[in-house]
Amino acid sequence: MPVPSVAVVAFDGISPFHLAVPSLVLGPESPPGEAEPWTIEVCAERPGPLRTSAGYEIVVPRGLEATAVADIVIVPWWGDPSTPAPVPVVAAIRAAHLRGATIVGLCLGVFPVADAGILDGMGATTHWKWTETFRRRFPGVRLDPAALYVDAGTVLTGAGASAGIDTCLHLLASRVGQSAANRVARRIVASPHRRGGQAQFIEQPAVSASDDPVGRACEWALAHLDGPLPIDELAARAHLSRSTFTRAFRRRTGSSVARWVVQQRVSRARELLERTDLAVEAIADACGFSGAAILREHFRAEMDTTPASYRDAFRAGASG
Repeated sequence: MPVPSVAVVAFDGISPFHLAVPSLVLGPESPPGEAEPWTIEVCAERPGPLRTSAGYEIVVPRGLEATAVADIVIVPWWGDPSTPAPVPVVAAIRAAHLRGATIVGLCLGVFPVADAGILDGMGATTHWKWTETFRRRFPGVRLDPAALYVDAGTVLTGAGASAGIDTCLHLLASRVGQSAANRVARRIVASPHRRGGQAQFIEQPAVSASDDPVGRACEWALAHLDGPLPIDELAARAHLSRSTFTRAFRRRTGSSVARWVVQQRVSRARELLERTDLAVEAIADACGFSGAAILREHFRAEMDTTPASYRDAFRAGASG
């Protein structure tokens, strides 16, 4: 199979990490690996110097003409998700897609890809902090905010900065095989197929000690996750009626009481999986689940992986 050519579209103010990810995964290895490196060219609306978010400049040698011949066009970043990307960039992405190139949007780079109209009716993901902005701007795209990446065939989208590595490893595996992707993953000390989704990284609504009744009830609940936590008990701890408590709780946390409790139980289970060698059955009991099967069910629903796989992945990452 011929080595693919890749055009990476850069913008003024780009994050150096985001820009480097395609080259890190798809470019030349040091020392040289078994697979021939893909040809990668960085391009911009206007060639020449570009400022980076790190405060230094880079020189981009090519203009958008590079996207007209590349097999793969990657947009790794975009600076303002609330506004459309420049018209020439959007037109170049659309033209490349129409002639059959694979388009890849990473993190906020998914926004210019969506600006091109090529995601309408398709699945996609982007960074979790900008999902509402994305939905507002692109209602025709089937956004999956929990996914690390979405492969829609001719268009791939990835969430967040490190999820760009996952996306590019998946792209590499789809073109040259999983063994090559595994070797690259080992070289850069990354998981060749990271299980789980953005749910692992989204900040859960924090509740700390405070004078408000919901905060006090939540603080008590966090100290008693190993036991039953019925709504009536929490409402009594807050000195509120059940209905008043549930309304106040949703305003305070953005969640229902039942879902919040499950999230906190799963969060505690994650901590125990990371820090102890306790069996899953013992962790289930310590977190207030009625058995290992119930823990596994809720853990998969929240984390898109199993407790055992989560523990293995965490320890592999920690040892690396």
